[in-house]
Amino acid sequence: MLSIALPKGSLQEQTLKLFAEADLQVRRVSREYSVTIDDDRISKVKILRPQEIPKYVEEGYFDLGISGLDCITESGADVVEVADMPYAKTGSGFMEMVIAVPEDSDIRKAADIRPGSRVTTEFPNITRKYFEDLGIEVEVFYSYGATEAKVPELMDVVVDLTETGSTLRRNHLRIVGTVMKSTSKLIANRESWENPRKRKAMEEVRTLLLGVIEARGRVLLSMNVAKDKLEDVISVLPAMKKPTISTLHDSDYLEVTTVVDKDTVNVIIPRLKAKGAEDILELVISKIVH
Repeated sequence: MLSIALPKGSLQEQTLKLFAEADLQVRRVSREYSVTIDDDRISKVKILRPQEIPKYVEEGYFDLGISGLDCITESGADVVEVADMPYAKTGSGFMEMVIAVPEDSDIRKAADIRPGSRVTTEFPNITRKYFEDLGIEVEVFYSYGATEAKVPELMDVVVDLTETGSTLRRNHLRIVGTVMKSTSKLIANRESWENPRKRKAMEEVRTLLLGVIEARGRVLLSMNVAKDKLEDVISVLPAMKKPTISTLHDSDYLEVTTVVDKDTVNVIIPRLKAKGAEDILELVISKIVH
């Protein structure tokens, strides 16, 4: 029923992992870009460059696709943004499109860039509009890769995506401005989105994928608590909403269950024990569906 385009390159490994954890295992058929998902809702899957995916989805070659907001904006594709999919390599899932200059430059902010400067980027449309909005006339050159390596010998300014800025720093470049923040997006063809049968399938796929993303970095804590110590335990217990409390059969104890961030567990568990919690279990969560 649904045809889906998945991104290759830096997002490919994380995308395949996300689909596997959502019980939508991507299986190779032969060539790298020819894959299948054994699910009745999905009829065709291709792995393509993320820069190409927005236009292919707009034109109806695919019902669904995953691509970065940067690629969607650059292409000008008219698609439905079905969901944010923050699952990139960094914890936040966000990247920034930044402006960088040589580290020894006297330029401190984007507005200081001189008219006539040569700007290298893989995002010429976004870059031209950015500098037009600043009222600075620059020469924009499309980069086919290794964008940061072209400064200062060939170019004066870089506009590029970064997660941490480390590659720019290694190439003796300094960030002087941010053009936009970008994250991966689940996008849909507009006609397909208006088809009730296809839309239902898309929403189901979205639910599975977002359930995995929501569960990442979180764990389920379950513990037994004496009734007279319940308020003390709850006072140190963070929760998505409120903890679930169940009465144990023929006992003065209660079972308390909640979801917490994984990176806080090593602090929370000793506090819970000190407040009277017993038999504390930490459990992995595969999906959280709201």
